[in-house]
Amino acid sequence: MKSAKIIFTLLTLFCVSLHLQAGKIITESMQSKVLNAERHYNVYLPDGYDPNGDRTYPVLYLLHGLGDDHTGWTIKGNLQIVVDELIRSEEVVPLIIIMPNAGGDVSKGDWCGYFNMPGWPYEQFFFNEFMPYVEKKFRIQSDKAHRAVSGLSMGGGGSVVYCQKHPELFSSCYAFSAWLDQDVDEKKRQETTKLAYVQVSVSDNSCLNFLKTADKDKLRTVKWFLDCGDDDFLLEINEKFHMMMSNSNIKCEFRVRNGTHNWEYWHTGLRTSLPFASRNFGK
Repeated sequence: MKSAKIIFTLLTLFCVSLHLQAGKIITESMQSKVLNAERHYNVYLPDGYDPNGDRTYPVLYLLHGLGDDHTGWTIKGNLQIVVDELIRSEEVVPLIIIMPNAGGDVSKGDWCGYFNMPGWPYEQFFFNEFMPYVEKKFRIQSDKAHRAVSGLSMGGGGSVVYCQKHPELFSSCYAFSAWLDQDVDEKKRQETTKLAYVQVSVSDNSCLNFLKTADKDKLRTVKWFLDCGDDDFLLEINEKFHMMMSNSNIKCEFRVRNGTHNWEYWHTGLRTSLPFASRNFGK
């Protein structure tokens, strides 16, 4: 009986210590003049974060996919469980994770996408309003060495494009199941649905086409990682992009794991993506 009480006490203390070491996820919003709309976003704040303290933290911008919003990584990806564990085990440094909202239900006519398109200049919003706003609001180290970007599917392509266009801003890019290009014909370009707009924007911001004429030296200042399932419908385009990066002498890790285009795959991938970002902070 005595040993059972001791074990129970130890388990209780262990659970309490885990709780005390946990970060938190909050939902905030800002009014955008560029989009003429209020945009919500989620933020992961590490254990011990003090808005009035002296400590500052590196930041990871974590982008969601088509049809999701700023809650996707939190609710469907169970982000907090993973990042808390990785920080406790010291595989990841304490960091702030910003999860913006570039989404909506396109089938219902909502805007969605990370690039500028007619009526939705999201890329302009992200760099001119959103990043400066959150990096002032939170205790973020606002330099390339301590800023990373990652995302899944549409957000995976978005993270690659953002690093291609602004390699001076990001230390690393980790792209899950990335939507890197899209074939569209003239008929598609004449459509006015929100889905057509985002498809055309992906085509116009093709990661593959950008690479053909890019300043390769600037791209080499970013650490790159592609992660795509062996049964993912986007695997072929990710393989092609990786080969183009290799032929351009730009180092880019490429991981093909067992899986498809779903949250199980992206959730488990956090255990690789978060340490990758962490290792490259400060370099």
